[in-house]
Amino acid sequence: MLEPITRLEALAQEDSELHALARRLLDLAEAGLPAMYLPEADTFAFTRAGAVAPDGTRRLELRGTSTRYAAITALGARFLPEERQRALFGGHSAQEFTGLLVERLPGVGNLGDAALIAWAAAETGHPKLSDALDRVAALDLPGHAQYTVEAAWVLSALAAARPVLDVESRIPAARARLLSARTGGGPVFPHATGPGLVPGYRSHVACFADQTYPLQALARLHASGDDPEALAAADACAARICELQGDGGQWWWHYDAREGRVIEGYPVYSVHQHAMAPTALLDLAEAGGTDFGQAVRRGLRWMTEVPELAGPTGAPRERMIREDLGITWRKVYRGDPKKAVRAARGLTTKVAPHTRLAPLDVVFRPRSVDRECRPYEFGWLLFAWLGGAQR
Repeated sequence: MLEPITRLEALAQEDSELHALARRLLDLAEAGLPAMYLPEADTFAFTRAGAVAPDGTRRLELRGTSTRYAAITALGARFLPEERQRALFGGHSAQEFTGLLVERLPGVGNLGDAALIAWAAAETGHPKLSDALDRVAALDLPGHAQYTVEAAWVLSALAAARPVLDVESRIPAARARLLSARTGGGPVFPHATGPGLVPGYRSHVACFADQTYPLQALARLHASGDDPEALAAADACAARICELQGDGGQWWWHYDAREGRVIEGYPVYSVHQHAMAPTALLDLAEAGGTDFGQAVRRGLRWMTEVPELAGPTGAPRERMIREDLGITWRKVYRGDPKKAVRAARGLTTKVAPHTRLAPLDVVFRPRSVDRECRPYEFGWLLFAWLGGAQR
């Protein structure tokens, strides 16, 4: 039997240039996360964003806080050696930091936040995992529709807890909720698992996160216990988004959940390219599903070969990776006022699914850069490339 090799080792065998890029991004994540940590609150900021000071100089500032971003960071950082974990969490290890989040669970009212904390508790081996899952159960009211992303995190938390706790009675409902959410049994997941959460005029619109998190959860469910139906659903979703991937490796943003078509491609998010697509698709392959490694590599390459930002000579007008600032810029977008293109395409495709409104692509070209970075982007980056094992 072949010995397991890490994801980075596998990438090095496939493409040494992309392996160097992944290592560069991982180093950047470790360097950038401490600047996003708020020691006085023992949590992470919501974002680190560009701002203009009163004297006109540009700077980066921390804004808000985020429980879910903190939990995602713990999920990724747990793969680092402990001393390097402590550099990210104000002296705490990933497990100790997860413990702080578990202690705060009674005040957490969002299902997705609670599910991520429970998932982190399972992965870090925290002794109060059972308490964390009880909080998830209290927030996950039976018969109520949930946002698909949050429903997927619930299933991922249960799959992660399976080796240490008896959660078999909880898994069937969480599993069925995701599988039955798809419209007409198609491969693409909607934005919510049932009616009531999304206005009717955009109930057909789903985003990229609505695809990656469910396919990841279903793949990890199969890996935790034999479930060919879950694996097949994850595989079908992955096949569809890879089929729709852009010529430049872009992972597009909005899909028609009824037909599995792209409604609007932009923004293109850095985190999708370097982290969310890789972690979902690599989890799928390692669970026994199809290997979409070529699509993963094409998406990763976008981080340095961004066609949207190419100048007249082909040289980039702006870089997405900024080691000098300890960040990757968040996204490339159209710069249209009030997200007009997405709104127009969402509305028109509700009644005419194949409508493109092509002139909008000419008027609103995707040349703007969102100059901010959020900690979960680096958390998933660590999770994507340091986690898992291929054979």
